[in-house]
Amino acid sequence: MIGIIAAAAGVAAAPIAGGLAYRKSRQRKVAQALVINTPNRIVEERFVRVGGVDQWIQIRGEDRDNPVLLVLHGGPGWPNAVFTLPLRPWEQHFTVVQWDHRGAGKTLGRIGKAGSGEMTFSRRVTDAIELVDFLRNYLRKDKVILLAESMGTLTGLPLVNQRPDLFHALVVTDLYVDLARNEARKYEMTLERLRAADNPKAVEALERIGGDPTKWDLSAWNTNMAWAFKTNLPMPNLDRRLLFPLALSSPIYTLRDLYYLFMGFQWSTGQMYDEMMNYDARRLGTRFDLPFFLFQGESDVITLTTLATEYFAEVEAPSKDLALIKDAGHFAAFTQPDRFLTELLTRVRPLASDAASSSA
Repeated sequence: MIGIIAAAAGVAAAPIAGGLAYRKSRQRKVAQALVINTPNRIVEERFVRVGGVDQWIQIRGEDRDNPVLLVLHGGPGWPNAVFTLPLRPWEQHFTVVQWDHRGAGKTLGRIGKAGSGEMTFSRRVTDAIELVDFLRNYLRKDKVILLAESMGTLTGLPLVNQRPDLFHALVVTDLYVDLARNEARKYEMTLERLRAADNPKAVEALERIGGDPTKWDLSAWNTNMAWAFKTNLPMPNLDRRLLFPLALSSPIYTLRDLYYLFMGFQWSTGQMYDEMMNYDARRLGTRFDLPFFLFQGESDVITLTTLATEYFAEVEAPSKDLALIKDAGHFAAFTQPDRFLTELLTRVRPLASDAASSSA
């Protein structure tokens, strides 16, 4: 009997060991692809004391003299350092800063749920102001460029409203405008795609939660989001085809880090769910005191492009510009990083370069 149990354990362990070996191999290849060896490079991962707690940041770029691009991640608990590999070309032109907010990723792994404190978007805004001040001093920059993505726009818009003086420009992508309206329309569009695909089980699962987001709990919201991702345009199963492979092969994540990465995504959403669902960007006003850019996937069915462009038309700013990224839906910056970079270089980076020239 002992021999049988031992043999069974060996059979079960073999795929696990093989999977871990494959992961290590992938991590080594990704690490090689991420190497920066230019003379004026900066490549750092560190914890910074922000808001009274340790919060993790990654700083990467080929030239410290380049403009700083701070990325506010979505989720609200899904860190964008996962996307370091597809963003590698950006590091030729920007010093890219990724930040795991409290309740997310490596920050959650360091301070835990109990240490995360106030889990609100207003708290994230306060943290962001403190972090930007750190970056300005540490990297010797007067201002930074802010890229707010998906749920990160719920932090980015009030942030630049409060402190426009800290930023060259605001770039938003995967823009949430009115959460309840977005989720209701997303529900309808997902249901249409499921019916067209003749998937009665999925249709039944979606119909069970009903189409009124104001009556949903977190479980219902997750159901709507899951089926939207499974039928996402133009890349179905975007989470399994992009997010998970990038996370599992990233050299910056230990197995413990991966646990907090995935756990933090759900935990943060649960903590901030009510605030999320009550969010409407128009309550903040539509006037901004800095250049405003919307770079949106042309067929985003997660954060709907139609709602984002409607909002953009109402925005008043010293200058504003819109780019719809072709062949992209949600995560346009990460599924079409080269096209997104072209827009950044053409429309946004000159603002930072002009500011540097005028201060010289």
